[in-house]
Formats: sequence, C-alpha cells, structure tokens
Amino acid sequence: MAATDTASRGPLSLVSRSTIATLLVLVGFLGVTGFALDRAYANAALAGLRARLQSYAYTYLAGIDVSSRSDRVIPPDSSQPNADFSRPGSGLYAVVVGQGGFRWETQSALGRDLPFDQLLAPGVTQFQGPVVTPAGPLFVLGQGVDWVLQGHKSYHLTVYIAQSDAPYRSALAAYRRTLFGWLGGLGLALLILQQILLRWSLAPLRRVAHDIVRIERGSAERLLGPYPREVSVLTHGLNRFIESEREHLKRYRNTLDDLAHSLKTPLAVARSRLESGDDAARVRQDLLEQVTHMDQIVAYQLARAKASGHSTFAPPIPIQAHAEAVVRSLERVYTARNILCEFDIDDSARFYGEEGDLLELLGNLLENAFKWANRRVLLCVTRVAPGDSRAWRAGLDIRVEDDGPGIPADKLEAVLQRGVRGDERVQGHGIGLAIVEDIVRSYHGVLHVDRSAELGGASFHISFAAM
Repeated sequence: MAATDTASRGPLSLVSRSTIATLLVLVGFLGVTGFALDRAYANAALAGLRARLQSYAYTYLAGIDVSSRSDRVIPPDSSQPNADFSRPGSGLYAVVVGQGGFRWETQSALGRDLPFDQLLAPGVTQFQGPVVTPAGPLFVLGQGVDWVLQGHKSYHLTVYIAQSDAPYRSALAAYRRTLFGWLGGLGLALLILQQILLRWSLAPLRRVAHDIVRIERGSAERLLGPYPREVSVLTHGLNRFIESEREHLKRYRNTLDDLAHSLKTPLAVARSRLESGDDAARVRQDLLEQVTHMDQIVAYQLARAKASGHSTFAPPIPIQAHAEAVVRSLERVYTARNILCEFDIDDSARFYGEEGDLLELLGNLLENAFKWANRRVLLCVTRVAPGDSRAWRAGLDIRVEDDGPGIPADKLEAVLQRGVRGDERVQGHGIGLAIVEDIVRSYHGVLHVDRSAELGGASFHISFAAM
C-alpha cells in the first residue's frame, strides 16, 4: 500500500527538490556555525571572567601586609575593587587564608560558609567552576603566594575570589537567544531568497511547459521562445521532433487520401465495364488493366507509407555494409549482365534516419542503375562537414552513376513521377524513383538528376544538409 501511495504521488518537483536540499544544507551549515560561535563566546566569556577574578586577587594581594616580627597578617583596607564585595549575598566573594588558621572574608561572604581552606602552593593559580557550594554554584580562582619576611622567613597565603555563575549563565543565554534568533532569521531569509531565485531561474522551463500546452491545445504550432542558451538546445530538439511527428502524420494522411482517391477511378471503370454488357473477353481485358493499375497504385502507396521519413533522434547508420548487401542482392538478380559496381564510400559518412529508408534509397537507385547500365555502376558517398559550429550532425552526399544511355532532358522531370518509366520496354512499375524522391523530401534533402560526367549515363545525386 505504501509503494502504491508513493507511486501515485509521483516524483518531487524541481522546486521541492531544491528547497529540501537547500533546507538541509542551511540547517547543517547554520547549526555548525551556531555551535562554533556559541563555543567561542562561552570560552571568551570564561577567559574574561578568569581575567577579572585574577585582577581582583592581585588587588587584594596588593592591600595585604604581613608583620615580620609576629607573622601577623594585616588585612586589606576597607576600599574594595568592586562594590559587590561589600554587599552580603551579592554573588561576588573574596577569602584570604594563611598559615596558622588565618582566614579573612569580605562582607559579601559573611555567613556563607564558603569551603575555601586549602593553601595552594606558592605561584599556583587555580581556576575552576562552577563549584557547588552552600552559596550556590561558583566560579573560583585561587592564587597561592609565598610572602617573604625578614630573616629568610616566609609566610604562605592563598587568595580566593569567587563569583556566582548566574551572571555568566545569564549572559550566555542572552547571547544564544540573539545568535540563534539571527541565524534563524538569516536561514528564513535565505530560503525566501532561494525561492525567488528558483522562480526566476525556472521561468524559462515554465514558459516551455506553457508553450507545450498551447501546442497540445492547437493554439501554437511550435515553441517560439526566446529561451536561454541552455534551454534552447532542448526546445530546438523538441521543435524538430514536433515537426517530424507532424510530417509523419501528414504523410500518413496524404497516403490514405491518395490511395482512396487513386482507387476511385479504376474501381469506377471496373464497375462500369461490369455493368456495360459488352463482350466478356473485352470486359475481362479491361478489368485486367484496371486491376494491374490498382496493383501499381497499392504498391506505390504502401512503399510510401513504409518509408519512415525524417527522424529527429535517429542514431547514425554506417553506409558501407548496407551498400554492399544491396549490391550483392542486385548482382544475383542481374548476374547474366555481368555488371561491375564500384564503391567510393567515405568511412566517416553516416545516414541519420531509419535503416529501412536508407535501404529504400540505395536499393531503388542502384536497381535503376543496374537496370540501365551496360557494364559499370558507380556509388559515391561523401560526408559533408558542417559549416556551423553549432551544427549537431554532418551532412551527406550520395551519388549513383551508370554507363547506360542516360535520361533525355525532356524526361528528367517526368521520370520521378509515379508510374512513369524511362522505357516502357523495361519491366517495372515506375514507382521506385518517385519513392526515392518522397524519402529524400521527408528528410529535407535534395534529389538532382543529371548526366554522369565520368560514365556518360544517368547520375542521381542526393544531398542532405548538415543540421
């Protein structure tokens, strides 16, 4: 059931894919950035707190004095480096402990029972926290001092400066609110900007989709544009495909129309002869002529319908092997005439179309040459390099020549018409060259009939331009 639901929903749109991808990247990037900035601020705040507590410790050490005779510690005077040291429960405390159980506290530490009794080694600075104490979590800095007295005597002191972690946590929370507020707003702004950019960037594709809908509804015949360079490659191919399909459909319809129209007259003649009541032998002869005529018509129209015509995305077909196969077949048919067929085929030449159309072209042209040649037939195939760097396929020239009598100038036009033969004494329906012309036209090529300068007979030249 889940697979069916997924299939019914279909693939995600380009906008949805881009939005999800951007959202994942933004969440990852902004999350890592926020974590890094948060850690940097927390470390900087702790470093600042330690430096501040250290300065308080130095201030109290500067105010302390120790009597050389009695080893009595003289506490600092009443002046405080910060007024919070004088306010009970302010969260900022100072404690001085020394040898012999000496202990001195600021007014803020009175009654707090702060657990600062350990004497640190001289020169040792200790910063830790938050430490759980009866006064709450505290950051504590301890500074061990060795006070040198007369007679090479010394006195050990340790100054503890403690501060509640509440200001630190409050500042960190405020920073985090500001940081993640700005990062969230920045992420939202980037998403909105991305949607605007996507809408602008995909506008040509939406225009292509809109134009395709117009073509489907019949209000347009092709994609008009203009489109960006990247999209124009697609639209150009689609236009070629649309034109190709339209040509195919038109050719099929024309073939059916031509077949129906062409059969009307011989059928009417046959009916009329059957209803005439004339001599049976004469009627039979007339019916045979009409049946032969209809057979020619059907053969021609079927051959036209069989030709695939121009195909936009057809793969390139090498010509050498197909030409050899056609010539081998014709040599078996015309073996008694001992015709020699010569090849001059460019190895790089390719026909961009259907294999059946290529075989129809080569077969009809070569069969016509074999039929009329005395001894020699020449097939030349040349690749035509595109003159434009934007062309996506090369052109092609096909030339078939023979050493026969050639085609008189007054019959050049007629010989390409359906049912017309160069010589009525030669067997055939006279439709092969007309089929060739139909195929060439469907591929936007040109067929030119002339006399061969090399062999003296007929020369059929087909040219397909580069695209």
